[in-house]
Amino acid sequence: MQRAHIGINAHLLATATGYRRAGIHHYIHQIVRHLPPAAGTRYTIYTRLADGWESRPDVRIAGTRLPTGNRVARIMWEQVVWPFMARHDSLTLLHSFAFAMPRLAPRPVVVTIYDLSFIENPEAFPAAQRRYLEHETAYSCAHAARLVAISESGRRDIHRLYGVPLERIDVVTPGVGDAYRPLPAAQVAAFRREKALPETFILHVGTLQPRKNIPTLLEAVARLDRPGVELVLVGGRGWIYEEIFARVEALGLGNRVRFAGYVDDEELPLWYNAAAVLAFPSFYEGFGMPVADALACGTPVVAAATSSIPEAGGEVALYFEPRDADELAERLRQALDDPEVRRNTRAAGPAHAAGFSWARSGAEMAAVYRRAAAEPAWSAA
Repeated sequence: MQRAHIGINAHLLATATGYRRAGIHHYIHQIVRHLPPAAGTRYTIYTRLADGWESRPDVRIAGTRLPTGNRVARIMWEQVVWPFMARHDSLTLLHSFAFAMPRLAPRPVVVTIYDLSFIENPEAFPAAQRRYLEHETAYSCAHAARLVAISESGRRDIHRLYGVPLERIDVVTPGVGDAYRPLPAAQVAAFRREKALPETFILHVGTLQPRKNIPTLLEAVARLDRPGVELVLVGGRGWIYEEIFARVEALGLGNRVRFAGYVDDEELPLWYNAAAVLAFPSFYEGFGMPVADALACGTPVVAAATSSIPEAGGEVALYFEPRDADELAERLRQALDDPEVRRNTRAAGPAHAAGFSWARSGAEMAAVYRRAAAEPAWSAA
């Protein structure tokens, strides 16, 4: 019987701090770290991030001299170099971790599709990026052996928009790290002093980009009768973010909105614990990891009732219609003023978030590989 040798394209792992180390980077890194050892299975991780991996006898790290941090170089590696290496390394299965798969793949391919926001919210993407994602996702949906979504909502979207049978789409959700938990009050108070944070503030975590719907959050904050309550935006600058800064000025919120920039994963649990409430108004998300992370810390969450976000927030978060600034303001007042909301979140939030485990997600991805290896590629044609 042929041994399984799975090649994983992890070139989207970022080598420098910044917004690119959020989201997809974190998901890839954690899934790869938590793939369970299995008899007769080995992995080759193709990445420019060659350092910092735990040594495992079943895992080989394969670097590259190509500057794959550059999009054109990464596409060239994926479409030209990787098929050659797949043959050279005798791979039995390939996993493309972000939308696109090599046209000349010599073996079955698994493709992860994080979300279809480029279809649902096309105005939020630069035209060239949107066209690339549309084209590559359509090809992957037609030719991959299996597809992976990161939420049930994403799975249904792939089925609805691309016609892929539901049985060909697996769901592997993100996990919540052990560091995300309620922290001692003294530690949180010391963090507030270190960062000069007020006792009560609203937190948003996410890259500054259009689909995060931050202008609606700013409108809601302006309508709150809480002049002493600040909004802290944690996240790097992504694209088409200028409107956010313009709206802060137009609403006269310059002294009530703080841009904290990108924050390392190690520090995020302290931000969640220090906040009075996490606001998450996105128009569309593949999952909405900050919602689950905040709940794991026992922090109340006010989130948009759209796409996959209710999967992350369950019955613990408070929800609103994402274009309704008045409803968002009312939910924020509820989270800030009602002690029952905080008590309920403190009790039920960590229990809900415990359902999202990286160990389980790694095991689920390994099961996807086994299914893909046993199936022929599917074609919509």
